[in-house]
Amino acid sequence: MPRLSVKLQDWLRQPDPPAAITVRDILAYTGESSWGMLFAILSFPSALPLPAPGYSTPFGALILILAVQWLAGRTIPWLPPWLLRRQITWHNWTRWVETGIPWLQRLERLTCPRWGVIPKRGHWVLGWLVALMGVSMIIPLPGTNTIPAMGIFCIGLGLIEGDGVFCLVGSLISLIGGAITTSILYALWFGGSNLIEWVKSLIAR
Repeated sequence: MPRLSVKLQDWLRQPDPPAAITVRDILAYTGESSWGMLFAILSFPSALPLPAPGYSTPFGALILILAVQWLAGRTIPWLPPWLLRRQITWHNWTRWVETGIPWLQRLERLTCPRWGVIPKRGHWVLGWLVALMGVSMIIPLPGTNTIPAMGIFCIGLGLIEGDGVFCLVGSLISLIGGAITTSILYALWFGGSNLIEWVKSLIAR
C-alpha cells in the first residue's frame, strides 16, 4: 500500500482539480476498505496546528460512525447520504495537506512493521478509543478536538503501516485527549452549577 503522504501528494497533483471535494470523494479515493486510511485522512485536518472551523464536528461524527462499524466487523463502511455530501473547498483541503505533509513524512520515517498482528482484543480497544475520540471531536469546544484527532491519526497511521507500536502511541495520546476533554466538561458543569446556585441565592435574598 502506498504511504499516506504519497497518496495525498498524488491527489493534489491532479491536472484539473475540482472547486470542492466531498466525503464521498474521500471514501472513493481510499477505496472504502482501509479503515486505517479512513481514520487518518478524516482526522488529518483537525490534527494539524491549523484552525479547521466547521469540520471537526462532522468529521468526528464520521469517525464515530466508522469506528462503530469497524467494531461490528464490517468490511465496507456505510455512511448516511447527508454526510457523504459534506463538502470541503479544494483551497482548504490543499492548504491542510500541504501544511501537514512535511511532518507526516517525518512520522512515516519513524514507522515500520512492528507488532503487525494485532490481536482481536487489541482491535476492540483501538475501536473504542477511536469512537470515544470521535465523540470528543464532535464537541464544539476549544481543547476537545486537536489532541483526540492526533490520537486517531496516529492509530490510523499505525494500522496503515502495520505498526503496533504507533497504534500504542496513538492510544496513549487518545487517553490524554480523553482526560483533557473530561476535565473541560467537568469544569464547565461544575462552574455552571456554581453559577446557578449563586443566582438562586441572590434571588432568595
